[in-house]
Amino acid sequence: MNESVSVPENVLFRELEGESVILSLDNETYYGLDDVGTRMWLQLTTQPTVQDAYNALLHEYEVEPDELQNDLARLVSELVAAGLLDRTGG
Repeated sequence: MNESVSVPENVLFRELEGESVILSLDNETYYGLDDVGTRMWLQLTTQPTVQDAYNALLHEYEVEPDELQNDLARLVSELVAAGLLDRTGG
């Protein structure tokens, strides 16, 4: 989880009332996030590493550490596969 993620230039993010939509302009793929997914996205895209995002979320939510780690890893994998995030480092 020492990797970082970044938002490609061709990806738009819009938040409305805690929920959000992420859109790839290249392949017109979009992904909707609920309030928890939106918080994960915001932490992933503002923290230096995925580990830092995990640490911040662990303090923010009452959740089992393993459950959060699995959920965050799954979200990152899905967003990378959809072309909505790029992995760097790690």
